[in-house]
Amino acid sequence: MLIPDGLDGERLDAAVARMLGLSRSRIAGLIDQGRVALDGKAAQKSDRVRAHAMLEVELEDDRAEAQVVPQTVAGLRIVHDDDDIVVIDKPVGVAAHPSVGWSGPSVLGHLAGAGFRITTSGVPERQGIVQRLDVGTSGLMVVAKSEHAYTMLKRAFRSRTVDKTYHTLVQGHPDPFHGTIEAPIGRHPTADYKMAIMDGGRHSTTHYTTLEAFVGATLLEVKLETGRTHQIRVHMAAIKHPCVGDPMYGANPALAARLGLDRQWLHAVRLGFTHPRSQEYVSFESDYPEDLAHALELVRAG
Repeated sequence: MLIPDGLDGERLDAAVARMLGLSRSRIAGLIDQGRVALDGKAAQKSDRVRAHAMLEVELEDDRAEAQVVPQTVAGLRIVHDDDDIVVIDKPVGVAAHPSVGWSGPSVLGHLAGAGFRITTSGVPERQGIVQRLDVGTSGLMVVAKSEHAYTMLKRAFRSRTVDKTYHTLVQGHPDPFHGTIEAPIGRHPTADYKMAIMDGGRHSTTHYTTLEAFVGATLLEVKLETGRTHQIRVHMAAIKHPCVGDPMYGANPALAARLGLDRQWLHAVRLGFTHPRSQEYVSFESDYPEDLAHALELVRAG
């Protein structure tokens, strides 16, 4: 892939992290292993990139085994806990579950380190996981603690009866201000670290409505019918209004730098579903984290 104009002169580790949506620590590890090259030559973390240079990144084999390592995470908040479920407010930089090549913290690692007992349903490194948020996306997640909850919640997500509401700051002004995006999403044909709109992809539906419009940006509320990987990021990019701070999908890095953002402006603000045991509807909300709130203040100030 080619280095975009907006990243000209940036440190290599920072530029690659922005382009791929991965943590700088993971990128640093790949560079140390000789898995990152610029114009065909092995690169160093402190190298400065040049626009249109050819970047090559060799990602690890994610098919290898991953394990849950108990590790409590600063900033991860328990919103609700009972015998069947635990709802958490996930900070940025935390994966939902461990995977090969990810050396950072995970939700399951935190729960293990904090003494939570999670259902054994699911593959070993993803036990109890019924939904996921990207490492670079913050907000609400639910994890199943009992087998009954795992079965019921998986069914609820598949049948699209879960309220998954996000707020995102996007570049420009979507037209119309309220709409629905229906476009199939699949793995990018030449870049396996990202997704794309493509024939043969999985059906994906995103509803959005405008909350506030600013000079050059719009705050949207987004509701998902489906839960594809990178769905909001891909669909917003498809209508030419990428999430601010998301250069992997076409956002302007200069705008992100001006707003002090190291990740996409995307937060899971509300999560609602029928409780698997009581059968009562429950709903949870999350405030914007500090980095997103600060960026929004700057945009409002013009």
